[in-house]
Amino acid sequence: MTKFRPCIDLHQGKVKQIVGNSLTVNQADLKTNFISDQSASNFAKLYAKDNLKGGHLIMLGTDNEVAALEALKAFPNGLQVGGGIAHDNAQYWIGQGASHVIVTSCLFKKNGQFELSKLEKLVDLIGKDKIVIDLSCKRREKDWLVMKDNWQTETNLSISESLLEMLASYCDEFLIHATDLEGKCQGIDIDLVKFLGKWSPVISTYAGGVTSLSDLDQVKSESLGKIDVTIGSGLDLFGGALVKYKDCILWNNRNQG
Repeated sequence: MTKFRPCIDLHQGKVKQIVGNSLTVNQADLKTNFISDQSASNFAKLYAKDNLKGGHLIMLGTDNEVAALEALKAFPNGLQVGGGIAHDNAQYWIGQGASHVIVTSCLFKKNGQFELSKLEKLVDLIGKDKIVIDLSCKRREKDWLVMKDNWQTETNLSISESLLEMLASYCDEFLIHATDLEGKCQGIDIDLVKFLGKWSPVISTYAGGVTSLSDLDQVKSESLGKIDVTIGSGLDLFGGALVKYKDCILWNNRNQG
């Protein structure tokens, strides 16, 4: 059944909310909606208190490892970790208390060509039950194109029934941001939600544009209860004025079971 999931986005060691596709190599492009004076571990402790497992902790860029490790210590096996995860460090992060690692870029060549062998190697290293594949995507006229490298590089994969079915054999869950909407509080991509609800063989978490509890209701309805939701810039924990964290907890309690 659809549930609200938490998140922690780290940039330069601080919890921030950044407009989705503004994280480029040019610092002048960066658009930040919120910078918290609370540590990542404080957010993790809050999520642990409310038993909100399965949230994603994303390291955006460098200098985030210390904060990420502190968060994992505060909520062991309660958070999924992504951002710079590859074959050489995936086992390390699982060993540090991450329930899963979240991967995208390490599964592709630099030019965006998907390499199944890289995913197979990762499964051999840590097992499919520890892997979340990030299929964050931008909308095209008829489908959605998977993006990598902080959503700056197009890949050769588009979201389709066959893609979801194939990748589900190698992972436990999908994480999917609607990159055109992330951080903008402009409403959700309901077509993407419907598609995932119909075709995803594994648990999927949608992010991007959530502005109200009614959006949670809509995701639940349109995905037949199969798609979870995370909220960033619209949430009061991250400086937003549209959705209250405590109301999301109450929503979860009402809608589970």
